[in-house]
Amino acid sequence: MDIKFIRGLCANDENIEVTQHMMHRFQQRNIKYREIKEVIANGEIIEDYPEAYPNPVCLLLGMTAKERRFHVVVGVTQDKLWIITAYEPDKTLWSDDFRKRKD
Repeated sequence: MDIKFIRGLCANDENIEVTQHMMHRFQQRNIKYREIKEVIANGEIIEDYPEAYPNPVCLLLGMTAKERRFHVVVGVTQDKLWIITAYEPDKTLWSDDFRKRKD
């Protein structure tokens, strides 16, 4: 997946789809919509699932301006960016740099 393409979609809010359920989860996790956009703008793809159904999916890792680190899962089509989930990674499940899952 191409991070530049994802960032291009993210630049226009009309291209971004977030379900009501996900907005509720953001609220529960104290995550702001702008923080998700910051992560996409400066993050990196750490896992890529091009064969995911119904659309390719990837996992991004990035940091906000307030130094909050997030994983953001997005689905991508030609004209839409679907925010699937976002969370602060758990140190017990991820490597020290949060790029690899622990076995």
